[in-house]
Parts: sequence; structure tokens; C-alpha cells
Amino acid sequence: MNVKPNISLINALIRITIGLTLLSWTTSKLVKHPWRDSYLFVAMCAAMKVAEGIVRYCPLTALFEKCQCMIEDHDRAMDSMDRMEGLTNGDGNELVPYNPT
Repeated sequence: MNVKPNISLINALIRITIGLTLLSWTTSKLVKHPWRDSYLFVAMCAAMKVAEGIVRYCPLTALFEKCQCMIEDHDRAMDSMDRMEGLTNGDGNELVPYNPT
């Protein structure tokens, strides 16, 4: 897996700031109400945001970028396939049906 920074420095600083703020808030709430699992979940999400900011790599951003590239490749392939469906005469009727084999 090739991990390159995919978020900007400003974005990383914002993630670290918000993550540390949420982490401190949830730990103070966990001291008062240790039986609540929702605070633990928020603490783990906040710690993940801090880690993303430090490393400057967000897996969701990478997934989104990869999906966008795949959609563009698919659209480009479908555009090139439109011209290869079959031979047509001048009025648009197919003379030879499309056979991929």
C-alpha cells in the first residue's frame, strides 16, 4: 500500500485541532459517565482524526479519489465502445450486429 499525503497542511492542522478538542471533551465526559459507550466511540473517532492530521493521509479521501478515477476510466471506455458497436449504413441502421468474440 502506497501511503502518500493526500490532504493539505491546513486541512491537517484543522483535523488535529478538532480531534484534540473532541478527545478532551469525550475524556472529561467519560470521567463522569464511564458506562456510556457513545463517548468511547466519539473518542476513537477523534483519535483517528488526530492521527490523520499527523500523518496527512485520509483513507476516505483516497477511496473517493480512486472511485473518481475509476468512474472517469469507465466513462472513457464506454465512449470509445460507442463507435465500435457495429457497422452502420448512412441512415443509422446496423448492417453487422456487434459481436465481442
